[in-house]
Amino acid sequence: MPSQSARPRAVFLDIDGTYADHGLAPDAHVDAVRTARGLGHLVFVCTGRPLSMVPGHILDAGFDGTITGAGARVEVDGEVLRDQRFEPDLGALIVETLDAHGAAYILEAPEALHGRTGVDQRLREVLGPIFAGRPRHDGVLSTAVDPLEDILGPMQYSDDLRSTSYAKISVFDSTVPLRRLMDKLGPGVGLIPSSLSALGDRAGEIFMAGTHKAVGIQVVEARLGLHRADIVAIGDSANDIEMLEYAGVGIAVEGGHPAVLAVADRTTAGPAGAGVALAFADLGLLG
Repeated sequence: MPSQSARPRAVFLDIDGTYADHGLAPDAHVDAVRTARGLGHLVFVCTGRPLSMVPGHILDAGFDGTITGAGARVEVDGEVLRDQRFEPDLGALIVETLDAHGAAYILEAPEALHGRTGVDQRLREVLGPIFAGRPRHDGVLSTAVDPLEDILGPMQYSDDLRSTSYAKISVFDSTVPLRRLMDKLGPGVGLIPSSLSALGDRAGEIFMAGTHKAVGIQVVEARLGLHRADIVAIGDSANDIEMLEYAGVGIAVEGGHPAVLAVADRTTAGPAGAGVALAFADLGLLG
């Protein structure tokens, strides 16, 4: 694919499955971010993870800002531009409903992850077999980061989470398919499949209706006076659909969610294939 004009661009990168795999980014991606920024382009993290779950070694590459919680929180140059959370009554209703159906879940906030006492053991039982099956080394990324500890490390535990302030919920197991619970929660919530597809329909991410990654991008766009045509988004999962649709150039990771591939302008390789670096090069962002 021929290189394109190297006019200044603003690039928004999903983390998991795009910039990194289980919290590990290849050196080529780190170098690409630093090179592109050195040439005057802007690069932002744009992830479904809450800020509390974004490892320091990811941010060490150097970014112009972060969109976390799938658009719930936006920070640019150290200034928080958006920090949206569930209204307290709705947040409590979601917790009560999940508890009534024996769900194993995590409430995600910028400052911490919150779980019921004992949920860590439940998550080890549910997720352990899934993570145990992944390759120990793919030739590019090592397994220095334990994916279970990546989740459980920022956790705080309580017997009663109804008063917790949070922006998103990751559900890993439930006694019923999560779609059945949506009517009980009303129009203020949405549901997307879990990025861990092996968990099936009893897992997923519950989010504030109308909040998604493109909303976060629009906040950055307005603050910095960006042109939509110069926005690039790269992602692989269901929560990346809106941002790829919104971007001037939407790039999906090969093997990503079918709906993401359907809206993308082009594709690139995953982290093991240094796909972010390849995409940057194709766009002329590396000089």
